Amino acid sequence: MMTSTTETIQLRPIGVVRSPFQSTSGMPIQTVAAMDVQGRLEIHEEFAAGLRDIQGFEYLIVLTHLHQATEKLEVVPFMDTQSHGVFATRAPARPNRIGLSIVRLLSVDGSTLHFAGNDMLDGTPVLDIKPYVPELDVRRTDRIGWFRQGLERLPSTLSDDRMK
Repeated sequence: MMTSTTETIQLRPIGVVRSPFQSTSGMPIQTVAAMDVQGRLEIHEEFAAGLRDIQGFEYLIVLTHLHQATEKLEVVPFMDTQSHGVFATRAPARPNRIGLSIVRLLSVDGSTLHFAGNDMLDGTPVLDIKPYVPELDVRRTDRIGWFRQGLERLPSTLSDDRMK
């Protein structure tokens, strides 16, 4: 079944991010640049049962709504000086403003998840959480488009194996 490009899809937040970052100024733009920055995910009580057994995972994939981002179809990403289509970047300025962060789960306290690797603004709505499983999620490739040149310009602390 094909869907219309004008069809509206509604999502409801399952929780909210609590973070030291109150604005995008000075905020890390990828979790790899914020490995030690802590935050927490406060999950709404109606979704708390969905957290059962989550403490068994070291890393989580967190999908968020980038509520402070604007929509653009072409952007100049931080790792480059040339414009690219937004779908060839990891810029937050996307049509649906969906964010993806891989965070390290530190602890679970009721319906609150404490984590490290925070690249999210305080108040960011959480759309979903999925366990990170390396055997399913890691893909090794040398074909990374224009990012190859951008990685060469990054400080070595950001361009090591964590970025591959």
